[in-house]
Amino acid sequence: MTGARTTRLLLRDLGRLVVPVACPGCGALDEPLCGACGALLRGPVRRCEWSAPRLDRMDGSPPVPVWAIAPYVGPVRAIVVAWKERGRADLTPAVVAAFGAGAAHVARVVRDTGDRSLPLLVVPAPSSAAARRRRGDDLVVRLARAAVAACAEQGVPARVAPVLAQRWGVRDQVGLGARARGRNVGDRVRWRTGATRPGAGQWALLVDDVLTTGATLAACERLVTGSGALVVGAMTLAVTPPPGARRGDRDGPGGAWSARPDWAEGPMEARSERGYGGADESARTP
Repeated sequence: MTGARTTRLLLRDLGRLVVPVACPGCGALDEPLCGACGALLRGPVRRCEWSAPRLDRMDGSPPVPVWAIAPYVGPVRAIVVAWKERGRADLTPAVVAAFGAGAAHVARVVRDTGDRSLPLLVVPAPSSAAARRRRGDDLVVRLARAAVAACAEQGVPARVAPVLAQRWGVRDQVGLGARARGRNVGDRVRWRTGATRPGAGQWALLVDDVLTTGATLAACERLVTGSGALVVGAMTLAVTPPPGARRGDRDGPGGAWSARPDWAEGPMEARSERGYGGADESARTP
């Protein structure tokens, strides 16, 4: 063991003596993430695009499919906030692994939609420079890498495509309400300088950490589809339940956290007008 690694381990153990590690979901001491709270991140993934009003299309066509692992409430919300905003980098392995497991389902859905001549582009939603500095990492890119690995396991060629960025002046979304989030994002998602834009015939899967109003994903989808690519769906770690959603005792996968009875996992809808293909019309979600 190198001297530097030994020093890091000693400092970690010393830090735990001063500030004991606790599960952010329930407060259990000496456990970065307890088994019960970790289970809340293990799905099953569910369709959730109907809960985000800003994903609605003005022409009345169905919104892009969005899958999420868990509702953004209770212990799950506490875990995500600790991971994103409170420096709990020790949660990264568990969160990324959970996202990858959920992405396997999405990869199977994408695989069954038909043949593709180009690899699936997994496009992470852009984080602000301030958020990346504060977190010491681009956490959404970490989720996108997990999705690519899951795609590979399911026989779907894929690669991370960090082609989007935020324009200057976009403040962090933490603490903003629905209307403020919409104003904050607006059209401020842009192409990353020097990035190769996806072209016609390429498929893209968007990735973000939390779906709230859908403003960020909507802005990303407009830009990517504007380049000629096809956004086949999006995946998030958690989703804010719609008004009137019912919740289980621990807001977990056993709870009914959708106001729609058909919000559970289902086939990708056919979208002939927009070119979305693969699902049989008879299997459409009502």
